[in-house]
Amino acid sequence: MTTTDAAGRPQRSRLNRLIGELWFQVLLAAVLGIAVGLAAPGTGEELKPLNDWFIALVKMIVVPVVFCVVTTGIAAMDNLRKAGRIGVKAIGYFLVLSLVSMLIGLAVANIFHPGSGLDVDPSALNADDVPEAAQEHATVTGFVSSLIPSSLLGAITGDAILAALMVSIVFGVALNLAGEDGAPLTRGIRALSDVVFRIVGWVMRLAPLGTFGALATVVATYGAESLTQLAYLIILFTATCVVYVLVVLGAIMRACHLSLFALMRFLKAELLVALSTCSSEAVLPQLVRKLETLGIGRPVVGIVIPSGFSFNLDGSAVYLTMASLFLAQAVGIDLSWQQQLVMVGVMMLTSKGTAGIAGGAFIVLASTVTAVGHIPLAALSLIVGIDRILNEGRVFINVLGNAVATIVIGRWENDFDTERARSVLHPGKTPPPPAAVDTATIGAGG
Repeated sequence: MTTTDAAGRPQRSRLNRLIGELWFQVLLAAVLGIAVGLAAPGTGEELKPLNDWFIALVKMIVVPVVFCVVTTGIAAMDNLRKAGRIGVKAIGYFLVLSLVSMLIGLAVANIFHPGSGLDVDPSALNADDVPEAAQEHATVTGFVSSLIPSSLLGAITGDAILAALMVSIVFGVALNLAGEDGAPLTRGIRALSDVVFRIVGWVMRLAPLGTFGALATVVATYGAESLTQLAYLIILFTATCVVYVLVVLGAIMRACHLSLFALMRFLKAELLVALSTCSSEAVLPQLVRKLETLGIGRPVVGIVIPSGFSFNLDGSAVYLTMASLFLAQAVGIDLSWQQQLVMVGVMMLTSKGTAGIAGGAFIVLASTVTAVGHIPLAALSLIVGIDRILNEGRVFINVLGNAVATIVIGRWENDFDTERARSVLHPGKTPPPPAAVDTATIGAGG
C-alpha cells in the first residue's frame, strides 16, 4: 500500500500541476465550448457574454499596462536617443515583414486559385450582407487623428492604444528630462506597474471562461457546416499560416540562435487565448510581462509590443492578399500583376489606418476593394460567414510575430539577455539564474 502511494503521489502531483496550468484550462474550455455549440446551439448562443466580458476586462487593463511599461522604460533610459532608435528600427522591421507577408499571400493565391470555379455572378451579390463597419473606409487623416487624444488624462483612461502609446512616450521623455525632480513620480508609476500586473494575473485566470463562451457561440451561430463552408480557402489559408510560421518566423528565430518551438511553448497560454478569442488585445498585458521575463529590456518591450499590435499584423497581411484574389477569382476578374502590386501598395497604407479597430483586417479589405475599384464591394459577402474562422489564423500569427519582433529588436539594441532567454525557454537544460524567472508571472501566464 505504501509503495502504491509512493508511486501514485508523483503522478497525482503532475496531474494537479497540469490542471493548474492556464494553457491546459484554456484548451479544455475550447473543447467544451465546441461540444456545447454543437450539442445545444441555443445554449451556445447565450454564452456570448462570457467572451465579451473577458475581452472587456482585458481592455480595461491594456492601457494602464502600456502607460506603466512605456513611461518607466523611457524614464529610466540614460540616453533618450535609444527610444527613437527602437521606434525607427521597429517600424522598419514591421514594414518589411508586412510586405513579405502580403507577397506570400499573393503568391499562394496565384498558384492555387482558391476562388476559381465558383463562377459567381457579381449582379447576384447583395451588398447588404456586408457589415456597415466594413464600408467605413480608413484614411490617413483619420489615422493621424487617432494618435491625438482629446486630453492627456483621457488617453490614459481611454481604450485607444495608439493614443495611449503616444502620451506614454511623451510622459516618459518628460520624466527623463526632469531628472531628480521627477524621480518620486517615476517610483510611483513603477509601484503602480506592480499593482497593474497583479490585476493582469487575476484577469487572465478568467481566460478559460472567455474561451468557452467564444467557441460555443461561434459553433452555435454558424453550425457544424461553418467548419466546411468554403473549405478550400480555409484550408489553404491555414496551411499558408503554418508555412509562414515555420519558414519565415522560424528562420528569424534561428538567426537569433533561439528555438521557435520553445518560444511557442513558453507562450502557449497566450497563443491559445488569442486563438480562441480572436483578440490580440486579450493577451497584450501578459505578453509584455512574459517577454520581460525572457530577458528583453523594458524599453524595447514597452515600445515594440504596443506599436506592433497596431503596425505588425503579419497574419492580417497574408489574409488581405489571399482574400482579395479569392474574391476576384470568384467573380471572374483576372487581375494583372501590375494591378495586384498596386493593390498591395494600397493595403500597406490602409492597414495602418485601422489600428485597434475590431475586425480591422476586414475593414482594410473593404477599403482596398473600393480604392482599387476592380472588385465589387458586394463580393465581400462571399467571405463574411467564414471571416471569424479565418481571423483565428490571423490573430495567432499577429501575436507570435510580435513576440519574435521584440526579440529581434532587443538583440539589435543589445538589450536582450540571450543566456537568460535560453534558460527560461529550456529550463531542463540549464538552470535559470535566481532572478531570471518570476514564478508568479509564469504561473499566471501558463
